[in-house]
Amino acid sequence: MDSRAKNRRTYRFAPAFILLFLAEKSLYGSAILSEFRDRLPDYSVDSAVIYRSLQELEKEGSLKSSWNTETPGPATKWYEITDIGLQKLANYYGDIEKRKRNLDFFLSTYSQLPPR
Repeated sequence: MDSRAKNRRTYRFAPAFILLFLAEKSLYGSAILSEFRDRLPDYSVDSAVIYRSLQELEKEGSLKSSWNTETPGPATKWYEITDIGLQKLANYYGDIEKRKRNLDFFLSTYSQLPPR
């Protein structure tokens, strides 16, 4: 398997987590990265994946953004989930729920195998 295919598979659910975090509250890019690191310590993601996902989600209408220039320092781009994004989040929920059932089956069946 080439590394690009592996990365796509690894980061497949990054947009789902981004939408989940934004359903809770509006955030800017590096704050979203912090959410991943703080709340999902076993999920390895880098800033390039976050920003690429944000760009794609915004392009499809799942997010909207605005620039905050009122605070000192560089302007920050804040993201907010849209109705389209909430529907996409619900679709991810259904997909992840199905995958979880399959993984639970695997774990349960594996744990019942006789020792070798």
